[in-house]
Amino acid sequence: MPKGAECRCFWVEREVKLSLQIEPQVKVEGRTHILFDANLVSEPTVDLFNVESLRRQGVVEGTAGGRGGSFIVDQPGKRWVLRHYRRGGLVSKVLNDQYFGCSRAKSRSWREWTLLAHLHEAGLPVPRPVAAAFHAAAGIYRADIITEFLERTQTLAQRLAASTLPADEWGNLGALIARFHRRNVFHADLNAHNILVGENHSFFLIDFDRGEIRPRGAWLEGNLNRLHRSVTKLQAQTPGFRFEEGDWERLLEGYRRLAG
Repeated sequence: MPKGAECRCFWVEREVKLSLQIEPQVKVEGRTHILFDANLVSEPTVDLFNVESLRRQGVVEGTAGGRGGSFIVDQPGKRWVLRHYRRGGLVSKVLNDQYFGCSRAKSRSWREWTLLAHLHEAGLPVPRPVAAAFHAAAGIYRADIITEFLERTQTLAQRLAASTLPADEWGNLGALIARFHRRNVFHADLNAHNILVGENHSFFLIDFDRGEIRPRGAWLEGNLNRLHRSVTKLQAQTPGFRFEEGDWERLLEGYRRLAG
């Protein structure tokens, strides 16, 4: 190899299989570690997470919300969501997309991919994880995750800005949250932008960054309170936003029915 050339060597490891549907494997390419579902992608490379490379291929359809780091990627016969991890708040002005750590297993992307795989295997309505990247560099890392795009859905925020949600669907949403809570699933940012409304009265939860399985506790009520603050804030900020406190009571009724 010529002096100064970058090593592009790689190897593939097999992770503990989570289910018959998801086949987790790990590929290491230079300083990038990729966790992927071998049933969805056979030979992932670093370029799979490179938005500029994907744009040159003409497969980036547009953005998918978030902090400017989520994109819809059109693949043959399927669509994915690529999200680059970025910090929020004041720290983002110094460390926009850099995180401290050397362990891929403890990285934001690895943990979210693994949690999504577990939830998907359990039959919970979440996007199926495709691949996650851990880009290591001297005690810090950058990260990306790719999940399947959920067709014919819109966020709860988008739905309520356009039309009302029937009373029974508020109850269904409460029951959905209770299903996650019964399995001790903590969602770190449960808000109206991270709930998708689909066809046939279906709902999905997305964006499980910093989510985890944890013992039951005060966080259960905290999850609900966070969602309530989200919809009431949107109601105050968005003219014509279709939300009333009676809707929230119906959500709680559906939650209590399943939570027990």
